[in-house]
Amino acid sequence: MAYSWDNRVNFVVRYLYDVDSNGYLDERDFACLALRATIIEGKGEFSFSRLHEYQHIMLSLWEEMAELADFNKDLLQDGKITVEEFKQAVQQCCLGRRYEDFPQAMKMFIDSNFKMVDLNDDGIIAAEEYRYNCVTKYAIDDVEVIDEAFDNLLSDDDRRRGGLTLSRYQELYAQFLGNPDEECSAVYLFGPLSEIPMNNY
Repeated sequence: MAYSWDNRVNFVVRYLYDVDSNGYLDERDFACLALRATIIEGKGEFSFSRLHEYQHIMLSLWEEMAELADFNKDLLQDGKITVEEFKQAVQQCCLGRRYEDFPQAMKMFIDSNFKMVDLNDDGIIAAEEYRYNCVTKYAIDDVEVIDEAFDNLLSDDDRRRGGLTLSRYQELYAQFLGNPDEECSAVYLFGPLSEIPMNNY
C-alpha cells in the first residue's frame, strides 16, 4: 500500500504542500513554500527577487489548485482544500497524463522543486542530493533503504549520467502523480515511502 496512487498523493499533500501540517492546504502553505524555495536555492542566502519569482510560482499553483479542487464551492468561505478535494483535483488533471499535459503552474512547481533538490546546481540530482532531500522531508533511519530506492528509480541512462536530469525528473514526477501502477519506477521519486495515515494527522 505504501506505493499505491492514493498513498503517493497523501505523501504530496503531507510532505510537499502542507507546510504547517494542519491537515489541509491553504494560501499560507504556498506562501511558506515560496520562502522555503528561496532560502534552499540560495543555500541560506536570501534574495528578494527570487522570493518574488517563487511567490508568483507558488501562489499561481495555489490559485490553479484551488480552482480545480473547489468541488463543493466552499473555498471562498473557508479558504481550504481538504486532502480528498486535492485527490479529486489530481485525479482530474494528472491521472494518465504526461508532464506536458499538466496545468502550467504545476509544471512550474515541478521545475522549481528540481532546483531545490539539485543542491550543487549542476543539472543532475545525484545520490547525495536524493538522500538529503529524503531525510529532510520525513523520518528514515537507514541510509541503505534510501540508496535502494534511488537505485530502483534510475534507468540505465540515468545511471550513466549519474542521476536525474530535469527532463527525467519531469517525466518521473508526472508518473508519480499520473500513473496508478505501483510497479513503475517513479514511485521511488521521493524515497522509500511508508503508508501515510491521513486521519490522525
